[in-house]
Amino acid sequence: MQAPSLTVTAPASPSPDERKQEYRDAMARLGAAVNIVTTDGPGGLAGFAATAVCSVTDSPPTLLVCLNRTSSAYPAVNANRVLCVNTLERGHEDLSRLFGGKTPVHERFEGASWSSLETGAPVLDDALISLDCRVKAISDGGTHDILICDVVAIRENDGGQALIYFDRRYHAI
Repeated sequence: MQAPSLTVTAPASPSPDERKQEYRDAMARLGAAVNIVTTDGPGGLAGFAATAVCSVTDSPPTLLVCLNRTSSAYPAVNANRVLCVNTLERGHEDLSRLFGGKTPVHERFEGASWSSLETGAPVLDDALISLDCRVKAISDGGTHDILICDVVAIRENDGGQALIYFDRRYHAI
């Protein structure tokens, strides 16, 4: 007796646009801290909202920050080579939206109180944590630059709840 034949049909490969949307949907399910990344110096004042920020190592303290090359902040960050990663806490949702949209730069910074540490990049006074950095290296990451940053100063505030972005919504933890 001959075994019945089994026909397996592979699913059609998604188109590049479908693959891009599938990836974006998957990344929406990857919760991350919400940060405002700021810079100031000869290239000008700028800032943007970011979740693509992570620790690289503690020896020496180093962060990775991804920056879209089409961002309005890109020229300033690229020229200044300094930045501050300001991790937001509950209650900063509107500030995140200001820095995440097309709001003019001066209006973004009017929405909060700022100071500075070592590099001169703006430090959000009521951020959960602020990591003042010098950009050490830049790598190509497709549509983004991957910035490797030496942390030169840290400011922490006690007691807040971290603001994260998950499933295309803000949450506090």
